[in-house]
Amino acid sequence: MTEVYRALALQTTCRAVNAAPDVAAARSKIADNIARIDRQVRGSKAFIGQDLRLVVLPEYFATGYPLGDTIPGWADKAAFAMDGPEYDALAKVAQDNRVYLASNAYETDPNFPGLYFQASVLFDDAGNTVLRYRRMVSLFAPTPYDVWDRYLDIYGIEGVFPVAHTPLGRLACVASEEILYPEIARSLALRGAEVLLHSTSEVGSPALTPKDIAKRARAFENMAYVVSANTAGIVDVDIPAQSTDGMSKIVDDQGRVLVEAGDGESMVAFAEIDIAALRRRRERPGMGHILSRLPQDAIAQGLASAPMQPNALMPGGELRIPERAELGQRQRATIDALKTAGILGND
Repeated sequence: MTEVYRALALQTTCRAVNAAPDVAAARSKIADNIARIDRQVRGSKAFIGQDLRLVVLPEYFATGYPLGDTIPGWADKAAFAMDGPEYDALAKVAQDNRVYLASNAYETDPNFPGLYFQASVLFDDAGNTVLRYRRMVSLFAPTPYDVWDRYLDIYGIEGVFPVAHTPLGRLACVASEEILYPEIARSLALRGAEVLLHSTSEVGSPALTPKDIAKRARAFENMAYVVSANTAGIVDVDIPAQSTDGMSKIVDDQGRVLVEAGDGESMVAFAEIDIAALRRRRERPGMGHILSRLPQDAIAQGLASAPMQPNALMPGGELRIPERAELGQRQRATIDALKTAGILGND
C-alpha cells in the first residue's frame, strides 16, 4: 500500500540564458541554475520533513524560453541531450535528496536531428529516469505531432502518453498550457494517472485565470491530484520579471485547492498526497465517478474531424527544420481550415 507522503510544487525563479554571449556561457549558467535547485530542494526537505517524497519544478526552470532564437540556435544554447550532463545533474538532485523530481526542459533527440522538444522528465529517488513526456501542444516549438508517424514508430502511443507506476502512485506529466486541453489530461487518466505533475510558467494574477480554472477542472474530471509548480518570475530577459509569478498549488481530486503559494520564491505549496484514499474514492460508484461514465468511442468519433494535420515537419517522410515563424503561420492555416469546414466564421 502506498503511504501518505508530501509533495511540493517548488516555486523558484527562472534565470534565463537568452542573453548569454555564447553556448559555453549558457551551459555554465544552466549548471548554476540546477545547482541552485539542489540547494532549494535540500532546504525545503529539511523544513517540510523527510516525508517530502515528490518535488515538481516549474517549466523551463533552468533556461527560460527562446526569444528570437532559431530552432537550431536554441537547441545549441539551451536544449538538453537525453544522455547529457544536465539530466545527470538533475538525477543526482533526486538521488541525493531522496525525492522523485519532475523537471521540465527543452531537449534534443538523436532520432530527430536539428529539432528539439519540450520535455517533462521524472526521476525516481535513486536517480533513475522513470518517465519522459514530450509536450504535444505548442504554438512556437516542434512537438511529436509534427513528426507523428516516425515518433509513433519509435516510441509508440505509450511513449506519447506515459504513466509511471511508482510507490508514490501512478504519475504523469502535463506541460504548461496543456493544462487547458482536457484531452491531454484525459489521455493520461485513462492510462491510470493518479497524480498530474504540471510544470508551468504562467501569468500570475489575483484574478482567477484560465489556467488556474483548468487546474481545478482537470483534477476533478480526471479524479486525480494536480501538483502545479509555477515560476517565481523570469529574470535576465526584458519581459517584466514578475509577470509569471505565484499560484503554485496542489489540487485534490475533488478540485479543492489544498495549498497555494503567494508571490516570490516559495516552498509553501506542499501538501499530503494520500493515494490509498484516492483509490478508495476511485472505486466508489456514483454520479461523481467521471471516468466510469465516459462514452469514449462516441467522443473519439466526435473529435475525428479535427483539421490540424500531423507530420508537418516530415512531409514525404523526410525531416525538415522550419523557421520559427512558420510554426505561427501554421496556426493561421489551421484557422482557415476551420473556417472552410464551417467550424469558425459566419454561416
